[in-house]
Amino acid sequence: MSTMDVKVEAVVEIAKAAGVAIMDVYEREYEIIEKADGSPVTTADHRAHDIIVAQLQVLTPDILVVSEESKDIDDSERLKADRVWMVDPLDGTKEFIRRNGEFTVNIGLVDKGRPILGVVYCPSSRICYFAAQGQGAWRQDGAAAPEPIRVSAYDPARPRMVASRSHAGEAVTAFRHALAAKSGSDPAIVSMGSALKVCVVAEGNADVYPRLAPTSEWDTCASHCVLNEAGGRLVDCNGTELSYNRKNILNPWFVAMADSDVDWLEFCPPQER
Repeated sequence: MSTMDVKVEAVVEIAKAAGVAIMDVYEREYEIIEKADGSPVTTADHRAHDIIVAQLQVLTPDILVVSEESKDIDDSERLKADRVWMVDPLDGTKEFIRRNGEFTVNIGLVDKGRPILGVVYCPSSRICYFAAQGQGAWRQDGAAAPEPIRVSAYDPARPRMVASRSHAGEAVTAFRHALAAKSGSDPAIVSMGSALKVCVVAEGNADVYPRLAPTSEWDTCASHCVLNEAGGRLVDCNGTELSYNRKNILNPWFVAMADSDVDWLEFCPPQER
């Protein structure tokens, strides 16, 4: 499997190397630092960042790496580039601090705004989701052989919805109530942290994930590619697919959907449509 001369297997190995460093910190006492925006960041973020950036620069020296922990990214250089890596070295820092295991390493490759390669690795479970444009989406459990994954068709009698463990909020509650009213059945809720939420939709274990709260491009790029290759879609509340390497690195509210024949957007709060 390769796309634009970058082999997804090589990126999987980079994510796993970062995961080893993360788990080394996770399994003992660690320091919590406050970022300027007040969000927690640990030494694990920085160690994973250093590993990923160094190894991606060896793998693809001509492609800029944009990481959540980057300190010296020049926006003018980034915006001129056709291809960039979007990296979250430790997505779900709050889950890491709570020690519930629901955190991931996210590495996505963007080409002209579209996610064309994605790796989402959960170090605590050693489960890896990965995809490359035109090559399908895959799930690997530890050292087992990777298996293809695919979204599932929607059964309105059994709606299944993913919600963020740390960022649900009133808008998601309104979405759930609207879905329940339309289907006549209260949706089963899977609460989870990090990019795993999109992957749950991609592997057929949920129908929809409304993210009606702020995220950044490095939070979604990798899992967006996995969902696309699994047959799903990730769009804003107006139905436009999310794009990447934009001037504003913050994403709009979005909905990750399995069955795109369903009008999931009708459940979004009206003011955000």
